[in-house]
Amino acid sequence: MVLAISLVSLTYIWITLAPNASAVSGIKQPHQQCSMKRTRKQGTRMRKDDSTKVWPLKHEQLLHIEDHDFAMRPGFGGSPVPVGIDVQVESIDSISEVDMDFTMTFYLRHYWKDERLSFPSTTNKSMTFDHRLIQKIWVPDIFFVHSKRSFIHDTTVENIMLRVQPDGNVLFSLRITVSAMCLMDFSRFPLDTQKCSLELESYAYNEEDLMLYWKHGNKSLITEDYISLSQFFIEEFSASSGLAFYSSTGWYYRLSIHFVLERQTLFFVLQTYFPAMLMVMLSWVSFWIDRRAVPARVSLGITTVLTMSTIVTGVSASMPQVSYVKAVDVYLWVSSVFVFLSVIEYAAVNYLTTLGEQEQFKRGKISGMYNIDAVQAMAFDGCYHDSEMDIDQTSLSIHSEEDSTRGRSAGSPSMDSSQIKRRKSLGANIGRVILKNNHAIDTYSRILFPIMYIIFNLFYWGAYL
Repeated sequence: MVLAISLVSLTYIWITLAPNASAVSGIKQPHQQCSMKRTRKQGTRMRKDDSTKVWPLKHEQLLHIEDHDFAMRPGFGGSPVPVGIDVQVESIDSISEVDMDFTMTFYLRHYWKDERLSFPSTTNKSMTFDHRLIQKIWVPDIFFVHSKRSFIHDTTVENIMLRVQPDGNVLFSLRITVSAMCLMDFSRFPLDTQKCSLELESYAYNEEDLMLYWKHGNKSLITEDYISLSQFFIEEFSASSGLAFYSSTGWYYRLSIHFVLERQTLFFVLQTYFPAMLMVMLSWVSFWIDRRAVPARVSLGITTVLTMSTIVTGVSASMPQVSYVKAVDVYLWVSSVFVFLSVIEYAAVNYLTTLGEQEQFKRGKISGMYNIDAVQAMAFDGCYHDSEMDIDQTSLSIHSEEDSTRGRSAGSPSMDSSQIKRRKSLGANIGRVILKNNHAIDTYSRILFPIMYIIFNLFYWGAYL
């Protein structure tokens, strides 16, 4: 009985709620359909408003890029396409004598006309593009003859600009740094003047397909006023044009940028020439030192020779290994010869002095005691001690004591006159001893070496300046 009542109640509840559930589901379905339709309409409106996605296609259609084959040059099969060039030099970054090259940064601009890129315009305004359009159109294939390294600057993007006029005239500009070879002549280094050049040429198109020319004649090469180098003065920039022949491909138009560099010599005068002069003059001091002062004269000669060798080595290390003689080599080697001759001069003086003393010993003109004392003194302090000079100084000191005693008793006038006489006699003795100990070779060397070196300098600077 209870079970029957429960079944009746559940049946009644189900019959009552089933129509309401179907009605609610019927109401939700129209709302979902309406929201989906509204979303589709909004998406369509957004696509219509967002024109950036189709903007590149409009430029390609406007320039007819898809309608032409830009792998071919303009006017293929006809006359060569003229391409004008102008260059604005930004800086000359470095000049390397060791590598024989230079590095230059500049703006390279190309001008030509490609009627395939012409477009209608009511305002006659040009269109400017960046590097992304370069891959889709024809551009001149300019390269740099004798270049070692080159690159297009890419900070923050590639420094390339393309400007198209409505009539098809094109300006193609880019910023480049190039390291190119420069054949230098160092025969007059460091008093030299170098001439370097940068040459531009088409790689694939010969004179029948492409004609290179300077866009504005001699004014096509523009340089900045602040361009300067640490070792060179930039005398002039110039532009020229010509033809280059290759046996397998024919004649090509070639444009050249020439610049003349004059070296600044003050650095080398202070670092090379002046020290060499000082070493040569320092070697002449040996001629005024006593000929028996062997340690003093030998050490002075060796010091000057080693210093000259250091100067020569330092200059050679900073220069390319060329097979001809440079101007600085001439000066340094001649200066080294002068220094070396001063050492040889003392060797000759010492040898002849020894021979002369040996002959005097044989003739009995010099006492053995004198020789022993002089040699012992030389061994200790390197200075020659003349016995006569020592005797004169001893006698002078004794006489001076006696005269001082007499002077106190006799008065000052007689003392002054006696002192003057003694000073004169002492000066005469010193001069006599110096002249006696001086060798004839030293006497002539004091005059000949400076005169010869002055004559060499006159000829050297007169020939290279």
